[in-house]
Amino acid sequence: MKLIPLSVLLVAVFALAGCDRIDPDSPLGKRKAIYQQMLDTKEDLGGMLRGRLPFDSQVFASGAAKLDELSRQPWQHYPEVKEEQSDARKDVWQKQERFNQLARELEAHTAALVVTTAQAPVTPESVAPAFQHVEDGCEACHQEFRVY
Repeated sequence: MKLIPLSVLLVAVFALAGCDRIDPDSPLGKRKAIYQQMLDTKEDLGGMLRGRLPFDSQVFASGAAKLDELSRQPWQHYPEVKEEQSDARKDVWQKQERFNQLARELEAHTAALVVTTAQAPVTPESVAPAFQHVEDGCEACHQEFRVY
């Protein structure tokens, strides 16, 4: 009769695992999904520049355009009041002017990266400085507003 205690234990584990789930349709869920897409795209681009992936100028340009599009999306999903599960510091809501400034700077960096990919030849050396600005923009906002 070890099956019954094991079943009860499994039900309890699965029930508790579902407690921390974030509603994908909530503002937090939506912006987390966008940030994950941004991270995945940025890691692919960085992988090409750092030799983990083969550099393909067309794929890089497409990724830069995708990153630029994504960089304009998460900000609309910040509600007026911080959600309990959010990884953002309270400063996002208390220092909205600074937060919005960093958001606009990131958008400018991703747009500049797209412009760089439109200028031939597109090589790791030609796009690396613009990509570094994008990474620096991400890091600047994380340093001020993300709880690690």
